[in-house]
Amino acid sequence: MTETHTGKQSRNGKKPVQLTEGVEVTISGREVTAKGPKGELKHTVPAEVVVEQQEGKVTVRPAPAAGKLGLQYQGLTRAILNNMVEGVATGYQRSLDFRGVGYRAEFKNGQLKMTVGLSHQPLLDIPKAVTVKIETIDEAGTKFPRVHLESPDKQLVGRIAARIRQVRPPEPYNGKGVRYTGEHIKEKAGKAGKAGV
Repeated sequence: MTETHTGKQSRNGKKPVQLTEGVEVTISGREVTAKGPKGELKHTVPAEVVVEQQEGKVTVRPAPAAGKLGLQYQGLTRAILNNMVEGVATGYQRSLDFRGVGYRAEFKNGQLKMTVGLSHQPLLDIPKAVTVKIETIDEAGTKFPRVHLESPDKQLVGRIAARIRQVRPPEPYNGKGVRYTGEHIKEKAGKAGKAGV
């Protein structure tokens, strides 16, 4: 028997969110706040669920008469709250490599300036909730900048990383561009390579 997506969500939604040491959660009406070593996050839960806290755990259950929507939101809300707790405890990281001759990255006054072979140097405003660090990587004699992003907000750090990558996505023929650290670029053969020249 195949389990439905809703079934998985409701099953996972029943699991309590464990609070790690140093993390504090407060519930005020439908607003849930998580505080920890890496920062503070807030989330307004839908009316279809009820969130409760006891003995170092946060539980989510469907609100009375919420029906199927309550079960759907139970799993989703539990996942969001779990990400919040993990985020304020340890943070979420994403790194990007700038691969290309003369490629550079500079972070100053809340803006990331990128030199990536374009006619201009794109500037990207970085939210205060995201920490940026830049290091130079030497890989087999080839040096390139690596930009590290960290934030307690999982969705935010992923969104900012995607925007940086979009500035100069990796080219399929030579791999030049901005890529996620560890991302494998399947390079295509050029016309000369296809012709066997």
